[in-house]
Amino acid sequence: MQLLDWVVIGLFFVALIGIIVWVMRQKQNNAADYFLGGKDATWIAIGASIFASNIGSEHLIGLAGSGAASGMAMAHWEIQGWMILILGWVFVPFYSRSMVYTMPEFLERRFNPQSRTILATISLISYVLTKVAVTVYAGGLVFQQVFGIDELWGIDFFWIAAVGLVLITALYTIFGGMKSVLYTSVLQTPILLLGSLIILVLGLKELGGWDKMMEICSAVKVNEYGDTMTNLIRDNRDAQYPWLGALIGSAVIGFWYWCTDQFIVQRVLSGKNEREARRGTIFGAYLKLLPVFLFLIPGMIAFALHQNLGDFLPLNANGLPNSDAAFPTLVAKLLPAGVKGLIVCGILAALMSSLASLFNSSAALFTIDFYQRLRPKTDPKKLVRIGQAATVVIVILGILWIPVMRSIGDVLYLYLQDVQSVLAPGIASAFLIGILWKRASAQGGMWALISGLVVGLTRLGAKIYYSNAGIEVGSADPSLFQTIFYDTNWLFFCGWMLVFCLAVGVVVSLLTKAPAPEKIQGLVFGTSTPEQRAETRASWNHWDVIHSIIILGITAAFYIYFW
Repeated sequence: MQLLDWVVIGLFFVALIGIIVWVMRQKQNNAADYFLGGKDATWIAIGASIFASNIGSEHLIGLAGSGAASGMAMAHWEIQGWMILILGWVFVPFYSRSMVYTMPEFLERRFNPQSRTILATISLISYVLTKVAVTVYAGGLVFQQVFGIDELWGIDFFWIAAVGLVLITALYTIFGGMKSVLYTSVLQTPILLLGSLIILVLGLKELGGWDKMMEICSAVKVNEYGDTMTNLIRDNRDAQYPWLGALIGSAVIGFWYWCTDQFIVQRVLSGKNEREARRGTIFGAYLKLLPVFLFLIPGMIAFALHQNLGDFLPLNANGLPNSDAAFPTLVAKLLPAGVKGLIVCGILAALMSSLASLFNSSAALFTIDFYQRLRPKTDPKKLVRIGQAATVVIVILGILWIPVMRSIGDVLYLYLQDVQSVLAPGIASAFLIGILWKRASAQGGMWALISGLVVGLTRLGAKIYYSNAGIEVGSADPSLFQTIFYDTNWLFFCGWMLVFCLAVGVVVSLLTKAPAPEKIQGLVFGTSTPEQRAETRASWNHWDVIHSIIILGITAAFYIYFW
């Protein structure tokens, strides 16, 4: 890092502070102001925030590392602009009509208070123990590698970077609320895009172009069935990413994440109206087409450079290249002065936006779904203070969790996708039957959630037990339990789990009392009033349709090219 790099980083923080000061001068009188930015966000702020919140450590380390280790396999999860379109076109009208602050609150409106409590509890615990923990842990590692500093003032630089990242992000999230998350994203998103684009261009230039990367990576086999690093669609016998399982599993996880998770949907709920919310999702869907090229492809470039040069990536203790170091190594070795500072700003932007969104969403879940329910007559201004206090507690928990993350970080990082794959089906099934089927009862939705939680925890417990016992997948003479809960590929398991949870929801609904028509009016397909339908129809025009078709066309072209 040279003087010019530090000047660029300094300018970034000046701009960030300017936005935060402006946001803090805005009114924060009630929960709508604090958690939903006053519900006046425009499509640019919503789309930028959806993208910036999504891009976190799993991209800077995980996605680039996956590209270096296995090629295009993880692209199924990253080319999901089409799923954000489903949020905008299908779910935004129902969420807007319900006037809710959180996704658990929506489930209470549609089903019952118990469903709200279950989802709020699952979401809050999973945010603190997985998303916050992984982002902070990976942030410390990234900055340790990018800056090339092992110790500072006698302290391990990992701790300085990790704790510093948490504290800086916490300050503007606590005082600025959702509005600070939205409007800092408008600054952070272009910096992140520009910085990552520079990495892509310089990486390809160093390697000798796109064709050279494709030539090197297509020569590397990833399984015994002839698939290479450049194949997105792999043989259905592939142990990790069978094509059918990848298509089903990524769709289930994607639906849960993009259409029902508080972390993402809170940005849409902050929209000024239905039109701005939908257009925000269309803008976010365009941006979501980019991570494959900005993070996964650079990982493949780093792998190809290592194949060419022999010593580009650092080595693990076993002598194999450290694929998780792909993105930081590209930053450290390829970038000139000034540009490296810009990339560091981009990395900071990615981690801070993701972390700020997590803090704000977690605080919203605690304040709205727990505190306000217990004390419904709480003064609106006091709710803002409770939200700020909740953010402080979540920040402290995140910091306390760092030592645990550091001791079992690699293991937990590998399990992150597994955790999401077993959380997603139960939650997705509750929202699917709740919005698509008028007959779905309160007990049906609740038991779909509970069955997902029970099956998911059983799967995670089986994985931990059998892997620690040294039992390999597909070992001789397995029990029925082992075959179902351990040997079954994680992606196929995710798909079958969704089917099971839907079946539970449908059967219980048919055996219990149907919801009253007035309770579900406007919350389920076929229950909207003529006025509600007219309002939704007036919120879009032919340009919204054209842009959505373009996004779907680009997605189809991507699958065809990397088939």
